Amino acid sequence: METSQKVTVQTTVQAPVEKVWEFWTEPTHITKWNTASEEWHTPIAENDLQVGGKFHSRMEAKDGSFGFDFGGIYDEVKLHEVIAYTLGDGRKVKILFKGQDNVTEIIETFDAETANPVELQKQGWQAILDNFKKYTEKTPL
Repeated sequence: METSQKVTVQTTVQAPVEKVWEFWTEPTHITKWNTASEEWHTPIAENDLQVGGKFHSRMEAKDGSFGFDFGGIYDEVKLHEVIAYTLGDGRKVKILFKGQDNVTEIIETFDAETANPVELQKQGWQAILDNFKKYTEKTPL
């Protein structure tokens, strides 16, 4: 497989890393923030957060016109610091969590796929990350 371009998206969440980690990894929260726009939702999320563990979520258009599965296997899990995984198509993703006091920076780097323009992929992943930030900041623990 040819090496694809790496893309990075990031945000700063006004919340302690413990809360950010829980909201990022718990399926009950994943189903509430894992969308790029209001027209989409994530009705299913499963997560076995450990090295070798699998995760799966289903993203669908609310009108039922389109949907896809997103999943993979964890390569690295360091509590409150790093999550890295390999997607079903072999692409790699790494997420860094840098918590300090009540602020957490999230830096997510992923291998771009070849079906869509890189800028479009970056916008989509950033939109999901922005939605996570909004959800986490307004939702009590």
